[in-house]
Amino acid sequence: MSPGVVDYLFRQLVAGETPEDVQWQQEGIALAAQPAGAELARRLSETDLDALTPTELFHYVRAAQRLATWAESLREAAVGRYCGPDMPRSDPGRQHGGVSSP
Repeated sequence: MSPGVVDYLFRQLVAGETPEDVQWQQEGIALAAQPAGAELARRLSETDLDALTPTELFHYVRAAQRLATWAESLREAAVGRYCGPDMPRSDPGRQHGGVSSP
């Protein structure tokens, strides 16, 4: 744990309060409840992992797993659509202005 987290937990212990940071729960939707998508990706990317308590780090990991599963489902849907019977069989690189190999 980072020195800041250790200091926070020590101050909580001395004050006789729970060693968990509950203030962040009052500031908005918890990571565990945030739906998978762009907002969850933004929140995860902006999180300072060194500042998380072990419980918060656990929720972070679970949220990251949920986001990865969501992203994989998007990829699978796109591959299914690309490989589907309705997809025209032409060079996709030329269709979208990309460079194709000879």
